[in-house]
Amino acid sequence: MSEVKTIKVTLVKSLIGRLEAHKACARGLGLRRLNSSAVVIDTPANRGMVNKISYLLKVEG
Repeated sequence: MSEVKTIKVTLVKSLIGRLEAHKACARGLGLRRLNSSAVVIDTPANRGMVNKISYLLKVEG
């Protein structure tokens, strides 16, 4: 079986004053507060959310 690809995302900038759609993307990725991290499966949907709020995130592997 193939191994599931994952990426680790960390919220490095605040969500205060951001667009509601961007806040929703952060919540969808499992990010709650500043410097919180989440490991998500690398799917096109998750990749789209990461791209949309890339200016708020640090992304690893």
